[in-house]
Amino acid sequence: MKAKYYDGYRSFQYLEAGKDYPAFPLASQTERLGTYHVNLSDQEERRVERIFREQLIISLRDHGFVMPLDASDTLAYCQKGYTAFGYEGLARSGIDVLFDNFMDGIMNTATRSGLKWDDVIWNLGMRYCDIAQQDLVMIATSMFDLFKAKSTGRIALIPCLETATALENELDRVDVLYGLGIRCMGITYNETNMLGSGLAEERDGGLTSFGHRVVKRMNQLGMAIDISHCGDQTSLDVIAASEKPVLMTHAGARALWHTPRMKPDDVLLACADKGGVIGILAAPNTTLTKQHPDHCLDAIMEHFEYVVRLVGIDHVGFGPDTFFGDHVALQHAVDQQLSIGKSHSGEVFRESAYVRGSEDPAEAMSNIVRWLVKHGYSDTEIAKVTGENTLRALSKIWVK
Repeated sequence: MKAKYYDGYRSFQYLEAGKDYPAFPLASQTERLGTYHVNLSDQEERRVERIFREQLIISLRDHGFVMPLDASDTLAYCQKGYTAFGYEGLARSGIDVLFDNFMDGIMNTATRSGLKWDDVIWNLGMRYCDIAQQDLVMIATSMFDLFKAKSTGRIALIPCLETATALENELDRVDVLYGLGIRCMGITYNETNMLGSGLAEERDGGLTSFGHRVVKRMNQLGMAIDISHCGDQTSLDVIAASEKPVLMTHAGARALWHTPRMKPDDVLLACADKGGVIGILAAPNTTLTKQHPDHCLDAIMEHFEYVVRLVGIDHVGFGPDTFFGDHVALQHAVDQQLSIGKSHSGEVFRESAYVRGSEDPAEAMSNIVRWLVKHGYSDTEIAKVTGENTLRALSKIWVK
């Protein structure tokens, strides 16, 4: 697979490391744990090359940021806010369009009390400033931008927020975020906010009155709604309240792995029935199965095939939710702050240190396509799940 043009730019190189911002040795963007490829024949290899060349490859959720080399520095690094972006690794990923969470550098405020509005805006501006210094990644806010990026050999970055917690009870902040480029926003993270209940709550109160107003405003503006981290009832309420398709950017099937982080069949079906797309998750220790208790590409694809059988191939995509560095260390660092641990409850398993075959953006989508080719999926089917299904949904969501 041919890499996109990368000119060597590194995040914040316009500043002086150690003086203008705290410097941390960073994880490799290319071969942190060695390179893993699904083995293919020469003919299959040529087919994969053609798919990446001709199709618009969309990741419904990945993170471009790079974690520190020393896992013990994880929380301190994130709290400083100057989280590096993996331009080099993304250039090798094969991804053309990336839904990215623009809240990566604000863990100093990611506590049980919520996310501070000022810090969300600060982090958004810092990321835009860094992106403006280079030419590989471009901010995308329209359908036109997605195709422009592909045609010019760049990567379209869709700014997203994992949760709407920072809105507090201010509806007009949705408009401000849209004006600042946010085109996809989660209703909740794992815990309850002013809009509804997160998936880690023992009791799900559903979508609140304010949540209904936010859903309506997002529909009016043309901002995609994400329910990946919502509780089950809140998810169903959001789908019912929305006039447009709803996205589940990174999730899996609870029928295969019974944890709150996975979604039950009724929620998956409701999302598809509304015209939405379900992105299959690959973050460590999430999309496990009884057949594959060690997290690997085959476990992820078992969830993919289950959801395809349940809702149909027209409503499934991929949102690996990877980044460059030790993902498990980050999960541990914020476990107590964001109830991540609760989202994995319900199953007894041995923690995987990383996901074999889908560890970071540089290999996740590449190996997913290779797996699909190896397992006999047609070009039409692969085109749907790697981009066309998402494009169809966005064409309805992003229309004002």
